[in-house]
Amino acid sequence: MKKIFIKSAVLCFSISALFVSCEEELDLSNPTALSLEELLQTDNGFQLLANGVLDAYQKVPANEFLLIELRSDNVRANSENGNFPEINRYNVDPNNGDVATYYSNNMAAIKHANTIIDNRFLAPEDQQFTVGEAYFMRALCHFNLVRAYQNVPYIDKVLDPNIDEARDYPQLPESEVYEKIIDDFKTSIAFLNGAEQNRYRPTEGAAICLAAKAYLSQPNPDYAEAELLLASVVENNSSFGYDLLFTDRDDAEQFEFNADPIDPTIDVLTDQEYYANLAIDFGNVFGNEISGGYSDGTLEGSWSNNPALEINDEVIFSIAYDLVSSDNYVTSDSGLDDQVETDSESHSFAMTLQGPSNGVNIASIDFLEVMNPELEPVRFYASVNPNDYSAFLSNNTIDVFNTKFPTDGEIGDNDWVILRYADVLLLYAEAILAGGNSTTDPRAIDAFNQVRARAGLEEVANLTRQDLLEERRVEFVYENQRLYDLIRFGEADNVLQLFSVQNSLAYTPDKKYLPFPQREIDNLPNFYTQNNGY
Repeated sequence: MKKIFIKSAVLCFSISALFVSCEEELDLSNPTALSLEELLQTDNGFQLLANGVLDAYQKVPANEFLLIELRSDNVRANSENGNFPEINRYNVDPNNGDVATYYSNNMAAIKHANTIIDNRFLAPEDQQFTVGEAYFMRALCHFNLVRAYQNVPYIDKVLDPNIDEARDYPQLPESEVYEKIIDDFKTSIAFLNGAEQNRYRPTEGAAICLAAKAYLSQPNPDYAEAELLLASVVENNSSFGYDLLFTDRDDAEQFEFNADPIDPTIDVLTDQEYYANLAIDFGNVFGNEISGGYSDGTLEGSWSNNPALEINDEVIFSIAYDLVSSDNYVTSDSGLDDQVETDSESHSFAMTLQGPSNGVNIASIDFLEVMNPELEPVRFYASVNPNDYSAFLSNNTIDVFNTKFPTDGEIGDNDWVILRYADVLLLYAEAILAGGNSTTDPRAIDAFNQVRARAGLEEVANLTRQDLLEERRVEFVYENQRLYDLIRFGEADNVLQLFSVQNSLAYTPDKKYLPFPQREIDNLPNFYTQNNGY
């Protein structure tokens, strides 16, 4: 069952969302409303509060694609649909609703996390893990914010509006924000040590890996600390229960009879059949299965979500969504009156089956040069629509859409994967590379080649920085990683300025980051400053 969250209504505006919560906000089990005081006195009150943090986070991914992936060289937007083409062109207005909502939804989850942290000394022994979850989610939300907006406040308590406490939390330099993020992840590791493994809840392993990713993402990366953290997971992955979904060639399914030229009675497994096995593995990571069969060397049919596949060894931490038919589904900017007692929040309308209706998850021509069946015989079939691609070859004005999240965006179903083991392996290789141009370190080579093998590609003996960046691009397309990878590798300006020139866009170095939401500036006049370039 994916319904692990008990509903809690969340305020839409971030400044008010950070203040002391009222009883309506803590209505976790409608129709019985519980005040904070009552929750703290119940046997499972802290667990209910922790569920509220996870529930609040369900809104965060809903518009992340528009602000992150759409500003990379992976995708483009249809020129006829709303303000999405302007985001794609890097013409993002500080008053943009998605910019403000993404900020406030992260801040709302932070407020819920801080409710637990402020009262952590009251948590009973058997619910100490909820304190670790709260530190984890507070770090994760600030990690989202610093990567998107750069200089942001770090909110470490529920704020009291009566004494204007928000003014005690100015925007901090990026480096200071990362210090606090890492401290929170490390604190969560201590609280989560020994807690039950649950891929729908923060865990010790997830905290270790995300702390390492923060070390790599900060302005002056600490490769040594990241390497130590990641090594503790990679070298003990079986004890954590993490692994790639991968079929060995000897265990692969043979879809068609292919006679051995030496002995016609023997069925030989072709490369194409093996690639089809690996493509199915790759789709299963996201909980997807493919219909139809296999003929002429390719998989047939279309992808659909199968919830039974979504809890797997590769997924380390994900946010659950259920397929629930409702005329009142919840989106990223829903208010209190829109809340329904379902798990039907849209993890992202833009990147799912319905994305084409708004024309926002179209693969760029630049991306299709590297994501095609010749170069990517495995990931191609689970990442983009092969039928669209075939039409594109005859007419390059045809749109080629994403297939990683094949269900209806308005009613959820596909879980949103925040961290998976392939990311950990490639981050480990990145930490060992330590900003250099290449390495032959066997640990980095082995980690990198595990991901290559699952993709049906040849192993490498020498790993270059460019190899790693390119591998991450095709492995994590549509997972909102490409822009942050380019920034972390110091390549955003080089890559995106060239992409911008080639596609008549408006990228400048200042546009790596979103504008600070004008709504936040207006809420606290003469306090926050706008980012350069806006």
